[in-house]
Amino acid sequence: MSETLNQIHDFSAYVEINEYGKSCLTLMVEGVHCAACIQKVESALQQLSYVTYARLNFSTKRLRVEWDGGAELARDVAETIRRQGYGVHPYDPKAIQAESDEEERQLQLCLGVAAFAAGNIMMISVALWSSTIEVMGIGTRDLMHWLSGLIAMPAVYYSGQPFFRSAWSVLKHGKTNMDVPISLGVIGAVLVSLWQVLHHGEDAYFDSAVMLLFFLLIGRYLDFRARRKARGAASDLLAMMTGTAIILLEDGTQKSVPMRDLKEGMKVLVPMGQRIPADSQVLSGVSEIDTSLVTGETMPRAVKEGDTVFAGTTNLSAPLQLIVKSAAHDSLLSEIVRLMERAEQGQAKYVRLADRAARFYTPAVHTLAALTFFGWWLFGGVDIPHAVLIAVTVLIITCPCALGLAVPVVQVLASGRLMKRHILVKSGDALERLASVDTILLDKTGTLTIGRPKLLNRAGVTDEQLQIAASLGASSHHPLSKALAQEWSGDLLDMQDVREFPGQGIEGHFNHKRIRMGSRAWCGNKDAAIDGDQAFLQELWLQIDAVPVMSFKFQDHLRDDAKKTIEELKALGIRPVLLSGDRQVVAERVAAELGIEDVSGELSPVDKFNRMELLRRDGHHVAMVGDGLNDAPTIAGADVSISPASAIDMTQNAADIVFMGDHLGAVTEAYRTAIFSGKLVRQNFALAILYNVFAVPLAVFGFVTPLIAAIAMSGSSLVVIANSFRLTRMKG
Repeated sequence: MSETLNQIHDFSAYVEINEYGKSCLTLMVEGVHCAACIQKVESALQQLSYVTYARLNFSTKRLRVEWDGGAELARDVAETIRRQGYGVHPYDPKAIQAESDEEERQLQLCLGVAAFAAGNIMMISVALWSSTIEVMGIGTRDLMHWLSGLIAMPAVYYSGQPFFRSAWSVLKHGKTNMDVPISLGVIGAVLVSLWQVLHHGEDAYFDSAVMLLFFLLIGRYLDFRARRKARGAASDLLAMMTGTAIILLEDGTQKSVPMRDLKEGMKVLVPMGQRIPADSQVLSGVSEIDTSLVTGETMPRAVKEGDTVFAGTTNLSAPLQLIVKSAAHDSLLSEIVRLMERAEQGQAKYVRLADRAARFYTPAVHTLAALTFFGWWLFGGVDIPHAVLIAVTVLIITCPCALGLAVPVVQVLASGRLMKRHILVKSGDALERLASVDTILLDKTGTLTIGRPKLLNRAGVTDEQLQIAASLGASSHHPLSKALAQEWSGDLLDMQDVREFPGQGIEGHFNHKRIRMGSRAWCGNKDAAIDGDQAFLQELWLQIDAVPVMSFKFQDHLRDDAKKTIEELKALGIRPVLLSGDRQVVAERVAAELGIEDVSGELSPVDKFNRMELLRRDGHHVAMVGDGLNDAPTIAGADVSISPASAIDMTQNAADIVFMGDHLGAVTEAYRTAIFSGKLVRQNFALAILYNVFAVPLAVFGFVTPLIAAIAMSGSSLVVIANSFRLTRMKG
């Protein structure tokens, strides 16, 4: 006990003080299985008089606590959590990964055991169904029932653990979810079957119990994979803030320190090609910064003394000396992580359709079974075993097989249909949320456009000019230089003394001539008129011996079906909104071409997130389609999120749906599938309820045997499955 208390006392070393003077502690909580666990932990902490904030994230198991007082109170905070029955440790992403790996392994084992048991028991059941008692004999029938039971009972005990643990965890808190009737139905079917076998009964229902577990474990495993992907999004961002940075000491020497130890006012040296370690201001040096991870735009940004640079961006052209303006935990990347975790917390509280039905369905079924037992025992003139059999028959016939399959079967079929169309659905309830969307937020670069600039005026460029430009830009990583290289397939010239001037262009020599390629101001004609229709284009000027020769015009082209997709979205009643980190004039040009009325440019990640939050507060259901880091918080916080396969990994991890290829029409395809899937789910619930309306009274009044109950239960499931398969015949 003393060792445990010492471990709790050690948590004071992990306490930080925020800008408001409050003590903050981040912990990892073990044993969290459901929303009831979250509510229990948060409520216990909020009852402490000094605690001002407590939030537990279901996906990451990360608990953030803030309080008024000193670090010594960390011991009481940790001890309070432990008293609720949960383990608590310092937050460690590696430990979470290990726990997640173990959980996945257990689910795979449960699924494998259930599949093995179901296959073997069904072979025995077929033998029983294909013969009669006169041919088979009572002894052979009992032997087959015992064999089924010997396979089923350990399989149910092992494979049912995910449902049994979940059911027990909510029952302890006086609540219920869909796992409660599933657990009771499975256990009830096994117990009745065992009772039947012990008394040489004609029927046993081991096959029904194991098959139900097998199908439901498939859905549970898919749900786990979706939550694991969600956890990876924030972890990828946090990984960007690991590593070392070079600080400049007062005596002029250099020292490597962990990025997390950077404080405001420190001087940092960032070599060419390295990532900016913290939000900073340029002290000296001129370079270009790759801001694509933050803004989503492909064009580098020139920076000089006095300019602000953000953590996570990359220094491309020359060394920079910086002064840190924000500590690591206050950087833009940290803010993005906080936004994503806040958004994920909101999604974790999303109540699934099946669990909403369980709120009234489960208590009603349990009450009905109890009333049936007491009614037959007290007033029906039967003994206790007979009354129990009738009550269990009620549980069997009302076992929510159809209700439990209503959602996952449609989800699996819908996901499979979209997969064939190169659309990956990663979140279990993504389609349900997509069906309710009325507003869709669209990023520009890489989403509406391809994200690869192309040369527009190739017809006006001679082969000699293109060869010179491609040769000069061959060593540059600039996107426009790469676009020129793609246009030229011939031999390259041997350029001499090639130098890159950050923010201006590139210079070299060939045949004793100085050749420049870059901005209009640096090597073009400053006085040349700019065509209003081309003001939104990107350009590179070519200069030979101080004489401007011509300019190359570039444009990032729209996806081939972008305009058609926007028109289809409007026809479906969805309002498209363009949010871009690019210049306002460029965003407006793209919006005009596509017919989008609502457009905003020059937005930061926080601006996009706030715009999304404003729409949601106004009652809109919002989808986000984006591919950059600046889209990641909005993608995590929207009602549903979609990313192209070209998106950076962390954005795909946060997204609910990922589409392959260059066709934006995947968005409307997913929406139509979501609408039809929602219709089928509602029909499945209606069929399940209709089945219960007719079947339950028959069971309550004793007109149904357990065998008929099992057949009816299986039949209702088959009807639901057959209705769900209509999705495979959906047009489009």
